[in-house]
Amino acid sequence: MTHPLRLPAFRLLFLGRTVSAVGDAVVPAALALAVLRATGSTGALALVLACAMVPKLLLLPLGGVVADRFDARRVALTTDLVRCAAQVAVGVELLGAGPSLTHIAVASAVGGTASAFAVPTASPLVAGTVPADGRQQANALMGVTANASRLTGPALAGLLIWAAGPGWAFVLDGLTFAVSALLLSMVRIRHVPVPHRSMLTDLAHGWREVRSRDWYWTSLIGHGVWNGAAAVLVTLGPVIATTRLGGEGVWVLMLQGGAVGLLIGSLLAARVRPRRPVLIANLGLATYAAPLLLLAVAAPAPAVIASYCLALTALGFLNPVWETVVQEQVPPQALARVTSYDWLMSLGAMPVGYALAPLAAHAWGEATPLVGAAVLVALSCAGTAAVPAVRRLTWQATPAPKPMAPTATTG
Repeated sequence: MTHPLRLPAFRLLFLGRTVSAVGDAVVPAALALAVLRATGSTGALALVLACAMVPKLLLLPLGGVVADRFDARRVALTTDLVRCAAQVAVGVELLGAGPSLTHIAVASAVGGTASAFAVPTASPLVAGTVPADGRQQANALMGVTANASRLTGPALAGLLIWAAGPGWAFVLDGLTFAVSALLLSMVRIRHVPVPHRSMLTDLAHGWREVRSRDWYWTSLIGHGVWNGAAAVLVTLGPVIATTRLGGEGVWVLMLQGGAVGLLIGSLLAARVRPRRPVLIANLGLATYAAPLLLLAVAAPAPAVIASYCLALTALGFLNPVWETVVQEQVPPQALARVTSYDWLMSLGAMPVGYALAPLAAHAWGEATPLVGAAVLVALSCAGTAAVPAVRRLTWQATPAPKPMAPTATTG
């Protein structure tokens, strides 16, 4: 097997994604500080974040259709250029005197819209540049890059904000998208053309591809619950850590431990190829119940930090393995649509967790939503073991993907 980085097309793709991942890792901290400096309002920050998230959620399925119908490389290149312009616009706004919240919100909405079309291209780009036997290693490399960026991003953001201000962080992120677009322009990938149909027919066909695979849609339920539970932990965890576990430093260490775990899991995925990949990966996700329960009972800080690191290691391992299985099992002409539904369920569950966690904590105490989330994660993720298709799916028994016959729709 040829190492993925020896393949010129994947090497260019990997370099471009690495550069843009570093830029993206800087932005969250810069955005929070920039908006708070400009407005002094957490409500304004929530508005800007919503402007980026809402169009992304609403347009993800459409993004999957576009990525399947057209060359994924061209779609990704175009969205890189749009996000470059959006981030530079925010940076310029912040560098000027009296930045406008409206302008920042509009630019964030443009960037969120572009992201909805960019996210579904990730899997087709890897599948189009790497042969099947090297995709798990390629996906793991992508995971290592993304997770290493999450680990170093906050520190880089702090240094950049201290040296030049948050506006330059956005300019830097915009430039990373420009570099990524330049590298993508030199990539050539295999593209499987999709028959010309209506947009609704393409959406319905993608959903049928999801429903036809029991191992896939049942796992998506578990993954969605996991993301909702993660939102509960992120909402209530800082309060418990600062008031009952020893202070703000505990929460920072917990987040850093999680980032280290993600990186370890990605590295592990490059070397370990379990016989039943979906079963093992989903059982690993069930370990997220541990930090939720330990936070609920205010266990000693070292135990909470260690359990969170372990749980995020499982997530770091799942992502490359899951992406490789999906690339192997789903027809290439439907891959972007199928993965867009995956992202939609995962991202859509998080606002639910953000909204319900404080309400439940106010009504019944902080422990109740944490315990409830732990039970749901354990049942939904470990419960996929009861699905025969999850237990039976192995690398060796993987059939060649066959596209479903399209059916006519009206409307």
